[in-house]
Amino acid sequence: RIAGAGPGGRAMTNAASASGRLPVPRAYLVWGLLALIQLALIALPLADRVDVQRNGERVQLELIPVDPRDLLRGDYVIINLAIGRVSIDVEGADTVRAGDTVYVGLTAQGESPPGPAVIARDRAGAGRLALAGTVVSVSGTEVRIDYGIDAFFVPEGEGRKIERLDASRVLLEVAITGDGRSLPIRLLIDGQAFRSDAIF
Repeated sequence: RIAGAGPGGRAMTNAASASGRLPVPRAYLVWGLLALIQLALIALPLADRVDVQRNGERVQLELIPVDPRDLLRGDYVIINLAIGRVSIDVEGADTVRAGDTVYVGLTAQGESPPGPAVIARDRAGAGRLALAGTVVSVSGTEVRIDYGIDAFFVPEGEGRKIERLDASRVLLEVAITGDGRSLPIRLLIDGQAFRSDAIF
């Protein structure tokens, strides 16, 4: 007897012939779905980065560069934004607690880079230009805030050059979107681009 010649075998053959294709094994469908999920996990952060870079307003911020050695990834500059330490006298600073998500509104300070003018719990209360961050700690004199901008990678060896410079000569250009998301774009030395982290 030929395998598949019974009623069940004929039904399967007829179904495949009617559709014009063979049924896809279930394992292929599962692996295909997993591959799509992995691609989405990779694409979403990249899409968010592109959106911030394209639509964000670019602002130059003061920072204190430090350059510890990372043996696994080469050199990098630790980014300590000056606005990461906000005076308790700034509007709204006395209302936040460690762990709070906040929006720090920035305002121009003459010819100097913009500084914090207000801390708000909602985006609307922070003014036109604001960075989203998380309160790390609150003391009697300042609020420390993490904006998720803590490192800027540079080619091996170049980080040491920045470490030896006076901090006042180094700025970080950041793109800030209307909803408070931010992304480091370029390191500037004496107003000139030293290293770019832009996608395009």
